[in-house]
Amino acid sequence: MSEPTGGNHGNHGNDVVVVGAGMGALATSARLAAAGRRVTVVERGDTYGGAVGRLERDGFAFDTGPGVLHLPAVWRDLFLKTAPRVKGRRNAGELAECVRLDRLADPAIEHRFADGTVLRLPGFSPGGVRRALDETLGAGSGERWGALLGRAREAWEATRRPLLEEPLTSAGERGALSRDPFPARRRGLLRRREPTLAELAAAELRDGRLASVLTGLVQEYGLDPRRAPASAAVLAYVEGTFGSWYPAGGMRALADALFRRCRERGVRFEFGVGVDEVLAAEGRAAGVRLADGGTVAADAVVWGAARPGDEAVGLGRFSLFVALDGPRPEGAAHRAVLHGEGPAVSVLRPDDAALWPGRDGHTAVVSGLVPAHGPGGVDWTAPGVAEAHAGRLLDAADAAGLVPRARVRWRLSRTPADVARDTGVPGGVVRPPALAGADGAFLAAPNTGRLAGAYRVGGLAHPGGGLAHAGMSGALAAGLIVEGPDWRGSY
Repeated sequence: MSEPTGGNHGNHGNDVVVVGAGMGALATSARLAAAGRRVTVVERGDTYGGAVGRLERDGFAFDTGPGVLHLPAVWRDLFLKTAPRVKGRRNAGELAECVRLDRLADPAIEHRFADGTVLRLPGFSPGGVRRALDETLGAGSGERWGALLGRAREAWEATRRPLLEEPLTSAGERGALSRDPFPARRRGLLRRREPTLAELAAAELRDGRLASVLTGLVQEYGLDPRRAPASAAVLAYVEGTFGSWYPAGGMRALADALFRRCRERGVRFEFGVGVDEVLAAEGRAAGVRLADGGTVAADAVVWGAARPGDEAVGLGRFSLFVALDGPRPEGAAHRAVLHGEGPAVSVLRPDDAALWPGRDGHTAVVSGLVPAHGPGGVDWTAPGVAEAHAGRLLDAADAAGLVPRARVRWRLSRTPADVARDTGVPGGVVRPPALAGADGAFLAAPNTGRLAGAYRVGGLAHPGGGLAHAGMSGALAAGLIVEGPDWRGSY
């Protein structure tokens, strides 16, 4: 890592300056460097990875961001296309050489309901999922679930390219994405308004527990199912089709590998350096002005951080990191969801000895959606507020038998206020993936900026939040820079 230098940084021959070192920004930087661009990353914090952070204490380690990876093909593609060529080694530098990525062992996910029902679902087995649903929730449950996901597949296929694989430009056509692609079921001569995901789940799954499987899943992406369009069902389809994965050593291992790849390709980093604005010359982006008054000149600017004017719209996530005495229970699910009166509670218990100090301890992360920090939400820094919510989460996990209070060695909380402080995201809001429908309310900011030569990536930009989507934002911005403004995908 280079040290922040301050003053007038001048133009060191950089073609591109990238603001922020989150996963979308790193993905952009690696791709641009592999394409021959000279890249400087300027990050206000002291590390990389953005929301993909790490907490370590007393030999225990925790991912502070997402704990499960979906659509790993996004990252396999990145490492393949940025790998340096090594004579005699065909797969040198590909993702499998950099990070061991494992599919979650069955059960891929466990659901626990207030009435005591426990539903354990396999991964990569639609037939197995349907059988498990019928056996646990009653005959016909699997058929209803399969029918809904079949229609979600239609929505996925209709919007996969514009929502994930093609850039969204400031002059781009957004009209088609403002309509919900989820196939409507017409009743009578009149078509109802587009349903929310919660309405869809209640009407078509016809079992409160089965409906909460769907609504609880989308909450993990930062979505309120009472507001999200029916097209959010594609998230369940994607998980069921492409699986859930986990990098050995935790999600931070992926950020570490991506940072190493950037360094291998010659990307220059400056940490502890804030950026105030994009500089313009002759109607084009010409670099950035730093918080210390210095400047960095460049032919293009990629903004991968929050910026003035971004609003805290949406929900935050409260996470409780728990160090537990004793070994991890044999056969415990990596991922469990607790369904009750309020938002679903997620419990992650990775089977990863790299996160523990030894056989006499293991870890759990208990989390759930909460109001964002600040006006219109909750002041998470107020005395007692965070501790009270931590107690409620631990009570729920203890009552489910997943995180026994008697075995808790210590616990630490991470509130939306902490997320806002560490990442700069207003209110600590969880940015969901972009979704079609709802008159475009769930689309993210375009990849192109107001100025020619200015671009935007990361969870605040198209195609929205989540690791896979952040990685794709890097591919989209890099494609526009390397191939030109008319480029439409597949870079």
